[in-house]
Amino acid sequence: MPASPALLLARGGSRGQSLRLLRRSISTTPAVRTTVSTSTTTRETLSPSLRATSLLTTIQYTHPPGCPCHQHHKNLTPARQLDAVNLLSRGSQSSSFSSSAPARSNVTSAANEPDTAFELASSSVRFGKGCTEEVGMDVYNILQQQELEQQSSSTATKRVKRVLIVTDPKILTLPVMQTVLQSLEKHCAGANITWDVYSNVNVEPKDYSVREAIDYGRNFGAGNQGEEGDGVDLYVAVGGGSVMDTAKIVNLYGCYPEAGFLDFVNAPLGLGRPIEKKLKPLICIPTTAGTGSETTGTAIFDLVSKNAKTGISHRHLKPTLGLIDPLNTITLPPSISISSGLDVLFHSLESYTAIPYNQRTPRPQNPLLRPAYQGANPISDIFSLHAMKMTVKNLPIIARSTHPDPAKNQFTDAPEVAAAKEEMLLAATLAGIGFGNAGVHLCHGMSYPISGLNPSKYVHPFYPQGNPLIPHGVSVAVTAPAVFEFTAPSNPERHLECARIFGADVTRARNEDAGKILSDAIKGFLGGLGDQPRGLKGLGFERKDIPGLVEGTVPQRRVLQLAPGLELEVGPRQREELENLFENAMTW
Repeated sequence: MPASPALLLARGGSRGQSLRLLRRSISTTPAVRTTVSTSTTTRETLSPSLRATSLLTTIQYTHPPGCPCHQHHKNLTPARQLDAVNLLSRGSQSSSFSSSAPARSNVTSAANEPDTAFELASSSVRFGKGCTEEVGMDVYNILQQQELEQQSSSTATKRVKRVLIVTDPKILTLPVMQTVLQSLEKHCAGANITWDVYSNVNVEPKDYSVREAIDYGRNFGAGNQGEEGDGVDLYVAVGGGSVMDTAKIVNLYGCYPEAGFLDFVNAPLGLGRPIEKKLKPLICIPTTAGTGSETTGTAIFDLVSKNAKTGISHRHLKPTLGLIDPLNTITLPPSISISSGLDVLFHSLESYTAIPYNQRTPRPQNPLLRPAYQGANPISDIFSLHAMKMTVKNLPIIARSTHPDPAKNQFTDAPEVAAAKEEMLLAATLAGIGFGNAGVHLCHGMSYPISGLNPSKYVHPFYPQGNPLIPHGVSVAVTAPAVFEFTAPSNPERHLECARIFGADVTRARNEDAGKILSDAIKGFLGGLGDQPRGLKGLGFERKDIPGLVEGTVPQRRVLQLAPGLELEVGPRQREELENLFENAMTW
């Protein structure tokens, strides 16, 4: 049987050989495991889940989290890092990855030179039913390794290791939390390890709820004052994207106790300070199938004073390990599964249609300064396309499902629904790897003020009652028909390929019709999911709200710079384009 991509690299094969096998692993094949024999070889055809898991394995072997190119470069001063970050802008549009720029041997670039390389970074992940039970062993193993490394230091002192578990009030009551605590008790009790639970994370966190979590983490980490090397030694996040993102930020500010809250927040809403040192280990256990936050270096929250979402993005924020356990999503009501799944869908669509990596400018002065969101690239494409196909197939199955008594959290899924939830959990992770390296663009950039403003105090079904909330996936999806009609001229072939995945017949489609074809396909898909708002009016927005939506979108430079067809320079033209997009998204 031919070697897997990861095994091929382990045996000394080239990355080119590995990438060819990686592409082959997601080609269209039957949905069951079969064996195909010829006179010379025998090979296995894998199911979609097994093929996708193979991709994850490849990532872990070909680019482990400790890759030297992501370590801190001590010779690069913070000022030089910030100078290069502030130069980020976007180049001209093209529909391919080819570049006519001549080869260059130095690493210094002018502001108008496009990048010539991309890189792949992701957390390690483990996928499988019941893998949550292993978290205690993972905590013990990681902290033991730390202990061994510290013993080599003559100043090291043995002390109690502290683990902070971050979750929300709802997850605290669910079986997954009991599984985590039992695993810690089984494997860490008596090993000089103590743990505490912080359970006050907000769904769609606000800046004030994040600050509260930071303070809690700092206080727990303080322990016995004056103790050498004090602080939280490891974090475990148990929950959805809100919990995982909050845990990332608590980890960051626990390692920078002197930092102001806006120091690391993305510019221009924050100072955009670079993260210069390695953070503490973080294990993420997702309980929703949406954000893919277990694989990315991004953390998002609402900045209340600006009525907009913002966040922090850096490779050092990436979790150490993601435990992807299908048992942790079986109790999700359909409405939450759908809103989370919409985030997966548009992570995939936006990353696949973002500007190509070799049209993003400038080429970084140092590889350390290459942004996490690099633009569409051949490896991210593989993950994004596969996640898109899995979502289009499985989300409607979940939407058609019913539960006997959701109010009492009593759920009994039919086998096909349980299988669809498992596929969506894996799709979220694959999409996280895809967009975590390519980026997203307009749907996400425009979604932040949508969820931040919420003028009608919209409350989504099955979310905490009395708490006005537009779920992130819903706020992203509501502008999608308008967005992709706008971006299609930049690369009609890619947009038609996405439309085909939704089921559109594109056999005789003209390139100039790509935007409308994809827009109509998205409308049909969203309409088939049930009670989804058909435009911003369905969320309570009116045309008088458009100026505020535009002003909340303009600061999202990190994602807007990847939007094909959008004017990059902040000014009247960009604002006019955004106004038109919001206008076209009012109703469809």
